[in-house]
Amino acid sequence: MAGPSELSVYALRLGPGEEIVTSLLKFVEDKQLKAPFVMTCVGSITKATLRLANATALNTNQIIHLNKRFEIVSLVGTLNKVPHLHICLSDEDGHTVGGHVLGDLEVFTTAEIVIGECKSLHFTREMDGSTGFPELIISARSEKA
Repeated sequence: MAGPSELSVYALRLGPGEEIVTSLLKFVEDKQLKAPFVMTCVGSITKATLRLANATALNTNQIIHLNKRFEIVSLVGTLNKVPHLHICLSDEDGHTVGGHVLGDLEVFTTAEIVIGECKSLHFTREMDGSTGFPELIISARSEKA
């Protein structure tokens, strides 16, 4: 656990056909952000690949591929080299589905995204043998970073 950190805020808008995760990772790399996270996101997508709750790293039965229009109800998570993002989507009937984002978040009309960065922290990930997933490591940012 780390103490308080100064916050920087960035906003971007993605257009039709852009892939959200790829675009976010490029944004983070271009801005050289060290502890970025998604604060909020609204918009719409035409496809997504998600891992559902209680899935294990080795069990792919809980992976779903969605190929229709959805509204983005929520998108949150951390954005280091191995992003950890969760999304909630709503269909034309208002039914929702959510899970861990694996990719393929293709924008339908727009994705309006606000990104925060903890200026005194650095996010990395390391494999955790107890969970089977790369888990977040939070460290203080060195003066050189």
